[in-house]
Amino acid sequence: MKKIIKNTVVGFLVSFLGSLPFGYLNLIGFQVYIEKGFESLIFYLLGVITVESVVIYGTLIFAAKLNSNRKLLQFIEAFAIVFLFLLAYLFYAQSQNEVSQENYLSNYLTYSAFVIGLICNGLNFMQIPFWLSWNLYVVNKKYIDVHKKNQPYYVLGTLIGSFTGIFTIVMLLNYATESTSFLSNYLMSVIIPVFFLGLGFYQLYVYCKKYYFSVSN
Repeated sequence: MKKIIKNTVVGFLVSFLGSLPFGYLNLIGFQVYIEKGFESLIFYLLGVITVESVVIYGTLIFAAKLNSNRKLLQFIEAFAIVFLFLLAYLFYAQSQNEVSQENYLSNYLTYSAFVIGLICNGLNFMQIPFWLSWNLYVVNKKYIDVHKKNQPYYVLGTLIGSFTGIFTIVMLLNYATESTSFLSNYLMSVIIPVFFLGLGFYQLYVYCKKYYFSVSN
């Protein structure tokens, strides 16, 4: 029982804290909430954690092998950077095209919230190196028990953590935009595009430093 509780708690803490920084899943979730309501947000989050369950379990099982595949990780990280720049453009384009009704993200939100969650997290390639690193860390430090019968409890803890973390951020964003006119007016049109643009350049810097400017290379 202690191992089950430990696996669940460690999984929850890693995932909850990992989902708190502003990321595109949080921000897409916020838009789902303001466009489609509370129930759709829940289904969106269920879609997100459905994909995450596969990613977490897969990286937990194959962490050591995947982490040693440098070319695969390099490709994944490069694609994730391109995706961040694409998100910056999409949010900016949405704000610019509101008058002409060419609202790409709003058109995207016409799909089922659960499907949106599946697609968005399916394109979240940065979660693979994130979970590879964390899973290797918690396994090597023996923070979790990796026997097959206890692995599902670690995965369950991570899913509860992600669900709770993203839900918390969405509620805080909603409160902030309702309380502050500046955020209400500029969050989607300026702040979020700039955030993704900055994050993209930062990840590009980290990528270049890791693969092209490191001493080991």
